[in-house]
Amino acid sequence: MPKNTHLQVNPSLQNKKPLIGDWLVIAVSIVAVIVLFQQFWSFAPASQLKIRQGSTVVGIYDLSQTRELHIKGPIGESIIVINNGQARFKQSPCPNQYCVHQGWLSHAGQVAICLPNQVSLQLLDAKNTYDSLNY
Repeated sequence: MPKNTHLQVNPSLQNKKPLIGDWLVIAVSIVAVIVLFQQFWSFAPASQLKIRQGSTVVGIYDLSQTRELHIKGPIGESIIVINNGQARFKQSPCPNQYCVHQGWLSHAGQVAICLPNQVSLQLLDAKNTYDSLNY
């Protein structure tokens, strides 16, 4: 077994400064991230709510109304509230209540899912936007 197991750094590489090509790659990368973020991430307000129970679409509802919906799932009933351009799980029979803690959804592409009860909410806009369900 060798006695000297320490990693040695080549002294000629220790104080190497970035070249103009390095700065060019960094600048192009930053611009690309900003452009892609604006292109694929939408902060537009949603106009509709799509509710699924399992693989079945229960309905598409207008967010301009005030409404409380009761959706039956495999473990019980989920209560969904639509109010003033927003939607949320008000109550669900799942043990951890992650879907309820998700809170109000208001932007196109946002999603809340109750996995144990197989109920999902997805906010829609007139324009198809990027979201995690379609990726």
